[in-house]
Amino acid sequence: MNRSAIQNIKEDLHSALTHIGNLEQCALLNYPNHLNIGDHLIWLGSILYLIDVLKTQINYVASPNNFSAEVMEKQVGKAPILIQGGGSLGDMWSDRQKFHEHIVSKYQDRKIIFLPQTIYFKSEDRLKQTKELLNSHGNLILFVRDNYSHELALKNFSKCQIIKAPDMAFQMVDMPELIYQNSPGDKILFLNREDKELNRQFTSDSIDIPNLVIDDWVSFHKKWKLGKPDSPRIQYAAKLYRGIWQRGLLTPGEWIHRQKWLSHQYKIHNLDKLHNPSMHRLSFSLMHSGIYQFTKYRFIVTNRLHGHILCLLLGIPHIFLPNSYYKNQAFYETWTHQVPFCRFVKDTSHIQQAIQELASMNTSQQMKISG
Repeated sequence: MNRSAIQNIKEDLHSALTHIGNLEQCALLNYPNHLNIGDHLIWLGSILYLIDVLKTQINYVASPNNFSAEVMEKQVGKAPILIQGGGSLGDMWSDRQKFHEHIVSKYQDRKIIFLPQTIYFKSEDRLKQTKELLNSHGNLILFVRDNYSHELALKNFSKCQIIKAPDMAFQMVDMPELIYQNSPGDKILFLNREDKELNRQFTSDSIDIPNLVIDDWVSFHKKWKLGKPDSPRIQYAAKLYRGIWQRGLLTPGEWIHRQKWLSHQYKIHNLDKLHNPSMHRLSFSLMHSGIYQFTKYRFIVTNRLHGHILCLLLGIPHIFLPNSYYKNQAFYETWTHQVPFCRFVKDTSHIQQAIQELASMNTSQQMKISG
């Protein structure tokens, strides 16, 4: 399978990130304290780029819920603050946006770097407020991950340094330890998000494909709703469930492989030397769950951006669908439209044809290999 287009995207990422410059140490904020595997892929790509490419000491990490100004000052002083990339710059996910605004307004005395973001505002008033805040900082770099966000940023954030870059998960392109050996069956997975980003045109009822399994990230199979999600008691209970029952007794083969895989990650990347290593271990654990989930299927249909990106990392043929706004289509048109084993479909009536094209391509490649 031709992966040159994906390797080129990683090169584009590295080229864009040179604008960060030398970075001896930093704080990395906005850790995803939830079970969305896509956000953990972004986090891991960021961590691995910083420690493996820039050789940066990440001396403080935090989620919005456990952020401590006192601890961060003690750990990094006036070092730059990096903010996790994703689709959280705007008013779609208001809790994350409030955290962004708090950090930018409080820390006007040091460099702040937003790693690659999709920008989306429904409210012109909220966009205006954010425009005034970001432009007031004076030492802010904003990486954006699609052409639409890039144009919006150039128009509104004139006092910031604006740079277009792919998603941070592309740091993991061709990472050998990504590979999980499994034999896909004949079934097709529809990885379907059903939150506020769902495009109602593409519901599970509107996609008529034989052998279709409809699911979301496997990490969502159990959600802990009793107590505060950041409380030690709830975190420990959730960890026991995910690690021992859901990923252990139910799927012992995956559990055994995951323990070895996690140990390998810590060894080759020296993750135990980072601040709060348990955070990174959870992210790697969730990533492994996503890999295990995906490699059981022949094809994948998804309306999740990081369902699309994980398919690219694993080389899985797939159909990519729109979300509720321009995020998916804009990213595809900016970066991944040249990938041969993916089709972006804007009409449900075209899904069958796209699957047939991908199946024909896959059969042709297998014949070349066997010949």
